[in-house]
Amino acid sequence: MSTQSARRYAETLQALPYGSSTNSKAPRLPQVEPAIVVRGKGCRVWDLDGREFIDFRNGLGPISLGYAYPAVDDAIRAQLADGIVFGHPHRLEGEVAELACELIPCAEMARFLKTGGEAMAACFRLARAFTGRDHIVQIGYNGWLNSLAPGGMFRPSEALTGLAPGVPAALAQLHHACGWNQLAALRELFAAYPGQIAAVAVAASYADMAAGTTFYPALRELTRQEGALLIFDEIVTGFRVATAGVQEYFGVTPDLAVFAKGIANGMPLAVYCGRRDVMALCGPGGGVTISSTYGGEALSLAAAKAVMGIYRDEHVCQFLWRQGETMWGGLNRLFAEHGVPLALRGFWPCPQLTALPGAAADLANRFLAAAFAQGVSLYSVSYVSYSHTDADLAEALERLAPAVQSLA
Repeated sequence: MSTQSARRYAETLQALPYGSSTNSKAPRLPQVEPAIVVRGKGCRVWDLDGREFIDFRNGLGPISLGYAYPAVDDAIRAQLADGIVFGHPHRLEGEVAELACELIPCAEMARFLKTGGEAMAACFRLARAFTGRDHIVQIGYNGWLNSLAPGGMFRPSEALTGLAPGVPAALAQLHHACGWNQLAALRELFAAYPGQIAAVAVAASYADMAAGTTFYPALRELTRQEGALLIFDEIVTGFRVATAGVQEYFGVTPDLAVFAKGIANGMPLAVYCGRRDVMALCGPGGGVTISSTYGGEALSLAAAKAVMGIYRDEHVCQFLWRQGETMWGGLNRLFAEHGVPLALRGFWPCPQLTALPGAAADLANRFLAAAFAQGVSLYSVSYVSYSHTDADLAEALERLAPAVQSLA
């Protein structure tokens, strides 16, 4: 089936690598999935052909409240009338930093960049400056800017087989990949590089996030013993698993943390925050230069203030858990009913589509294609948003039933 969306995507490839500036957005199934999206509203998106999809990609995570969410869009419009970027600090910088410090347990000070990956890089620099050490251990995917460790994650679900192209070997030698919930391997790294590891950065495993119950406290204790900082990558888990992410959910406070997806409902903003004595290093006299003209861009800060206020005053995360259980629990029952060896595993706000033993290698892709054909947009990690009503979920499961049945 040739669609206008697919044809336009093919043309775009001539000028734009991947057809997108985000690798993960590139359509793998352009004949059935929305290769070119033109608008979104609530929990639905429309492609260039006018096809409507109930959307669970949510911009790959940032849309936590829903597309064109009125309270957020109103805040953006109001700030737009007053300007976007200024040559002095805008009042919103301080207000949103104070709000972050109110909501996030580890945050004694906070600062802003545009993407989670660059904010993680900022934390690495702060950790190295604070400890006087050079080595970083990375658990999970911390953004393309940090795909430095040989064997580390260069995409959210794909590991390098060696050294990443374009990364000097001398730099890669200072970064070490470690698996989620692999405490013994982490101890071996500390033994191999005694007194040299500045920080351990950890992004949770979506399918096995429950292991954080024991893994996060063990990480906290080990890093304290070894004199290394603990950095939580809350880019996905923040404002989703709980308002303050896994540090709130599991009750473990890191030294530094990064929040990005979900904090501004799609506007580009990342928060890096943490202990005052560490964060002060990027302030006057601290010696660490981390600076960006667009860090204090006011439209994104206006959106973040609105979003964070909604999370503070309403029960957003409880809603995401409840709706996630309805949606993904219902889909798991469809898989089981039709004998399809797939399952959604992990926490209900952000579970991972997992192939069970005996599943064909292409089964997950065939399911995603069947879902697109029924007007439901899914991904390897799918999300409900604050705009997914009970009726939306019932309709999505009704659409997905024949998609699952077609694979039986």
